[in-house]
Amino acid sequence: MQTNFTETQLKDPDVKRSNEVLRACVHCGFCTATCPTYQVLGDELDSPRGRIYLIKDMLENDRQPDAKTVRHIDRCLSCLACMTTCPSGVHYMHLVDHARAYIEERYTRPLPERALRWVLARILPYPGRFRLALLGAKIGRPFARLMPDPRLKAMLEMAPRRIPPVSPNDDPQVFPAQGERRKRVALMTGCAQKALNTDINDATIRLLTRLGCEVVVAEGAGCCGALTHHMGKIDESHASAARNIRAWTREIDGDGLDAIVINTSGCGTTVKDYGHMFRTEALAEDAARVSSLARDVSEVLVELLEPAHVATGNEARDDIAGTDAAPGHGVAAPPKPEGQGLTVAYHAACSLQHGQKIKAHPKELLKRAGFTVVEPADSHLCCGSAGTYNLMQPAISKELKTRKLATLHARDPDVIAAGNIGCMMQLASGAQVPVVHTVELLDWATGGPKPPALLRAG
Repeated sequence: MQTNFTETQLKDPDVKRSNEVLRACVHCGFCTATCPTYQVLGDELDSPRGRIYLIKDMLENDRQPDAKTVRHIDRCLSCLACMTTCPSGVHYMHLVDHARAYIEERYTRPLPERALRWVLARILPYPGRFRLALLGAKIGRPFARLMPDPRLKAMLEMAPRRIPPVSPNDDPQVFPAQGERRKRVALMTGCAQKALNTDINDATIRLLTRLGCEVVVAEGAGCCGALTHHMGKIDESHASAARNIRAWTREIDGDGLDAIVINTSGCGTTVKDYGHMFRTEALAEDAARVSSLARDVSEVLVELLEPAHVATGNEARDDIAGTDAAPGHGVAAPPKPEGQGLTVAYHAACSLQHGQKIKAHPKELLKRAGFTVVEPADSHLCCGSAGTYNLMQPAISKELKTRKLATLHARDPDVIAAGNIGCMMQLASGAQVPVVHTVELLDWATGGPKPPALLRAG
């Protein structure tokens, strides 16, 4: 794509990066086939190619964003399926992130929308505040149908029926490895996840320590910044990210880290991009180090549970259970009989399969653990969660959720597994079977407790 930015404009590092992204686009339109909003709305401007034209015009002419441009960019899920499909390597994520920051700085939204965004940015990244908000939403949930604003209605309907107790495992501390220490890792416990589902971090800590990891919950680490970053609130998102960078850098420079483990893939995509986000700032070097160590939990587990040779069937289950593991690694007994053969419909979170390009690891781990893994049709399409998208664009989000659940239920699973808390909450509100994190099933298969969601389902 030909661009016409001035030399003065290109001195801005964000404009320079957007120019690089724009010039890589060849207008082929392959992205429209995998764009969820284009599938639902059928409008070219609600496809990546259409948004690219809108963003180019806005940035190149240095103009004030208009309502039309903002509407179409707001409808983008940032699912990044377009980046997986694109044959030209267009890094759409950096482009749309820049556009959102540009809009946030220059566009005055209607008061109700500004208020909603302000509330979300002040509540969701803070577990204590979020818990109080969930309690209020739980009380107000019976009155959701009376809400005149569909976004308020969506907020009440999304509130979980059960608010989990605070987990002591989320406090800064060190969990020693069982047996010989194989790795020292920091676990990102996140923000919203600590309020919505404490089972995930608990299962992750049990599983990693059982496999020989010393697990550190670092002092000062918290929200990754993704929620505010995708709203274009750069100052707030960078402040959250900077706290994490400093917290993990202290651990890297102290006793060292082999990895920074992230079990919420939406956070993982952002943390892996810290190097880019801070490339022109004082924390650039430390941010790059943090990004280089960031790993989705499935990446770490594949290393820890890697069999000596390619194994299948019972042989694979023996390997993951530790039958052939070196002594002292603390790997528990073989998978529990009640879990073997359970049919798991694996939902691939967009941030994992498109944002981080991790597709096979979770499925392979589940298969090795003795589960029967099935996938829905159109597994590349988003479920409609996308951070705060299901609260700000409820109609589109609901349509995508309905489609995703239909394809998942068509595989007749016993349980649905995913690697992202946002997807889990989105799907659980309409699923006919329990929805759990992949790590919970792997923890159970290697000696941990049965996932609470399965227990509650009977």
